[in-house]
Amino acid sequence: MLTGSCCCGTVRFELRAQPTMMGTCHCSRCRKLGASTFVFVKKDDLRWVQGKDNIQVFEPTGPYKYSRCFCKTCGSSLGEILSNEDGFPVAANIIDGELDAKNRFHEFVAEKPSWYEICDGAEQFDANPVSG
Repeated sequence: MLTGSCCCGTVRFELRAQPTMMGTCHCSRCRKLGASTFVFVKKDDLRWVQGKDNIQVFEPTGPYKYSRCFCKTCGSSLGEILSNEDGFPVAANIIDGELDAKNRFHEFVAEKPSWYEICDGAEQFDANPVSG
């Protein structure tokens, strides 16, 4: 079992299984939100320990369609942790333990800043691999 938490510890959860996949988004929005590497978890594997009521949801305007969650206290970016989907991305940096997942893809590479160098062999996509 893995644990996860925000920086201040107000938001805490457990994952009954390792995330199914890891990917990195290079769009300007994900970079500005403070988390661009995500792990994908199954809703049934997530168990809340505390702080679910301390999460703020940021609803985007077009062309973006995915909401993002943050701890109201410390501002830690939590990905889409309140999603009602069967599986969803959470920020990899909020997982407290070791992850078995390795980065499998980079999306929105066309928006990647010139100062960032991709240093792994993961597949790269100019946009979203599903819609682009």
